Parts: sequence; C-alpha cells; structure tokens
Amino acid sequence: MANTQELKQALARKAAILQGDTGRIAKQHAAGKLTARERVTKLLDQGSFVELDALVSKGQDYAGVITGYGTVEDRPVYLFAQDYTVHGGAMGVSQAQKVCKVLDLAQKTGAPVIALCDSAGVRIDEGAEAMNAYAMIYQKMARLSGVCPMIALILGPVAGGAALIAQIADISIQAADVGQLMVYGPQVTSAVTGVSVDAKALGGAENMATQGGVSITAATEEEAFATLAVLLDLLPGCNMEDAPQVDADDLNREMEDIEAGDSEGLLSAMADNGVFQELYPQWGKEIRIALARIGGQTAGLVVSNAAEHDGELAPAACAKAARFVRFCDCFSIPVVSLINSRGVQVPSAKAQSWTMITLSQLLCAYAEATTAKVSLVVGNAIGQAYIAMGGKANADVTYAWPDAVISALTPEAAVQVLYEDELKADQKPALESRAELEAKFASEVADAVSAASTGMVDDVIEPAQSRKYVIAALEMLSSKRDSNPPKKHNNMPL
Repeated sequence: MANTQELKQALARKAAILQGDTGRIAKQHAAGKLTARERVTKLLDQGSFVELDALVSKGQDYAGVITGYGTVEDRPVYLFAQDYTVHGGAMGVSQAQKVCKVLDLAQKTGAPVIALCDSAGVRIDEGAEAMNAYAMIYQKMARLSGVCPMIALILGPVAGGAALIAQIADISIQAADVGQLMVYGPQVTSAVTGVSVDAKALGGAENMATQGGVSITAATEEEAFATLAVLLDLLPGCNMEDAPQVDADDLNREMEDIEAGDSEGLLSAMADNGVFQELYPQWGKEIRIALARIGGQTAGLVVSNAAEHDGELAPAACAKAARFVRFCDCFSIPVVSLINSRGVQVPSAKAQSWTMITLSQLLCAYAEATTAKVSLVVGNAIGQAYIAMGGKANADVTYAWPDAVISALTPEAAVQVLYEDELKADQKPALESRAELEAKFASEVADAVSAASTGMVDDVIEPAQSRKYVIAALEMLSSKRDSNPPKKHNNMPL
C-alpha cells in the first residue's frame, strides 16, 4: 500500500495533469470559449460526472479529449469533450481510443452520446495512424446510429475529420458566437483555393444554417447546452426504450382559428403547450420539421410550409424531411405529417436528377418507416406531395380538412388537360368560365369528400378538431407492430 507521501505525490501529479496548461486555458477564455472541463461541468448535473481514462496519453502528449458519463436533468448520457488547449483538440490515436470506449459503453448500456466538438482536425504528426483514428470513430458511430441518439455540439473550430463527427450525429447544435464547421480550416482552404477567408465566413453559423450543415443554431454555448437538455427530454435513451411521456396539456384542446398556410400556427397548435423544437429552419424551407409532444407523447412533425413556393417539394426540403423521418423511425417516434403542397417544384434541366433523387429518398423514408404515421391534408396535396408526405399508402391514418384539394395535378393543370378542346384558341371560354372550371374541379373532383369516398383519406374532419383526432390516432397506434422483410438494409437512393 502506498505511503502518505507517495499518495500525495501521485494525487498532485494527477491534479496538475487535469488542471491543464494555464497559458493555453487563458487563450481559450480570451477567444470567448469555455474549456472542455468547464463545458462538462456546466452541461452535466452537479456531481454526476464520472471521468474515464483521465490520464491516458501517448508519451508526454495527453489525449486532448475528456470522456465519461453523467446525467443531464437526471437523464444518463455518455460524452466526449475535445480539449482545444491540447494540440488544438486535434485527433490522434489516444484521443480516438478514449472516444471509441465511450461509444462502446453507450451501445452496451443504451444511453445517448453527446459530442462537444472543438478541434482543429487531425494530428498531422501522427500520419496515417491519426487518419485511421478518425476512421475508428466513424465506424463506431455508424454502427451506433439508430441504436442510441447522438448529438454533437459545435463549440469552436471544427475542421476536417472532426466536422464529419457532427454530420454522422443525429442532431447538431452550433454555438454561433464561437463555433465554426468546415471541411478545411482557413489556412488549408486559402492554400488550395488561393482565396483568403476567415473561419467565421467559411464555417460560421449563418453559412452552415442556410446550407443545412447544422440542425440547430444557438446564440451561445450556454444556449446550446439548454437546447441539448430540451432534446434529451424528448428522446429515448436508446431504440429499445420509449421517449418519456409527460401529460402537460389538455387532450381535448381545439385548434382555434388555424389557417392551412400558417405553418408556424400549425406547429404551435398541434404541439402540447405550443412548444416544439424545430430542426434545420433555414434550409429546405418548403418543409418544416420539429420534435414536440402531442398528447404527452413525443412525435416528429413534418409540416408543409405554403409560405415558401406554395410548399412545393424541392431537393433540400425532401432530403431534410427524409432524414428526419428515418431518425424518428429509428427510435419509434411517431411521425405526424401536415400536408399543404402544390406538388414538386419544376426544376431546371440541369437539376432534374437531384430533384428526382431526393424526392425518391423521401418516398422511401416514409415507405420503410414502421413507426406510427398519421397524415392530415390541411390544404393542397398535389401529385407526388400527397404520395411522398405520407398519403394513404404510406400512413396508418390519413385525415383531410373539408376544403383540401387532393389531385394528381393542380386544378389549373387538370383543367388544361381535361378541357383541352374547349380551351383551344377558337373555342376559348371567357376567363370567368375557365376560373369556374378550375373551381368546379377543385370542389367536385379533387375535394376531400371525393377522396374519402374512394378511400384515399379516412375521414374529413373539422380543422378545430384536428389535434384531438391526431392524439386519438397516436393512442390507438401506440401498440403498432410492424416490420420490414428480412434484409441487411434497403438501398436508399442517395
């Protein structure tokens, strides 16, 4: 057994290692950033953090990452926090080994993984070993995907391989005041392109939000931590658990004075207490996606945004909605779709393939999902928009508002096809007559009652009653059991 002097020396050495380099810590603070240890302390419940492999090093170089487990508002989590004060948080072999251990433990025990990213990239001095270190992490994260939720926070420069960690994670949160997400850092980018650029212009929050590089933008690190806590409260620990249920709103609350074209109002009215967490709000704006509780149960909301190009499906919107539906399905989170779209945007000749590919991604995501799916046509459901966003074939229950229009073509296009002879130049009816034809088609051929009469929707409901119908459907579907045919995975059109 160690004597008192030896014990004191060992503890002093450990304390010095954990304290870090005071000069580098001062630079971290000067840059407006918290240190890795300060972040862990702020994020986790007081006294809950248990550190793993605290003294792991390679020679005299310590790993540059803090790993361990603890709780966030009593929810168990595993985490790793890259330490920018040690070689800029760059990835090396020892750092990868620590991170991989945390990922393995998460898979064994079933708890979310939090990545606090602050890294200049890879340890160049370790050569191929460092590159393989990143590959080890990617492999672990790819296999953990769909088993445990993974959330990445961008809390500093996150370049190169580190940026891919944020993309493989299910949800990413960028702190706008300190975070940058980049394929290459400014130095390498300038060397390759010959154009001088700074980190904020390259990977700042505004740039990433509009490109779909991050799920959520927070103003500060503290706001990012608060957002993370909200997300954890909505998510299960793993795919073998249900998300926590909280009864906090009137199950019979009506949706008062709601308009089909008001996506914000639809989200607020459907969610318990009007509270929802939107993802990718600045990217693919034709569709809005959000996590919320509906009747106490976590659900994924996929809502057409008619304010953007009449909600017509565009590549970015399809891609983000497809990944969101697949994410919800991973963790058996029900998907509620509110449809109001005039179909697919007409692409330029050079963009046709990308439109078709992303639209098929959305179709496949809905079709493959075995979680509960409830769709509500609140406005237009034209052509592929009806099919792709969980129409009758891809939903367990489909409702429609009385003035919904469900058709293969818009009324304008349908009239052009159906009444081609009457619309010829020599027999062209008055503009009023054409408008009447379009109105007649919308109200008598493509209306909700006609769709219900052919079984394309289950019922036509009053808008104010929509939330009650959705809650009732989710309650009935809570015991749903469904599975895909035995296979390794589908071949998603990517």
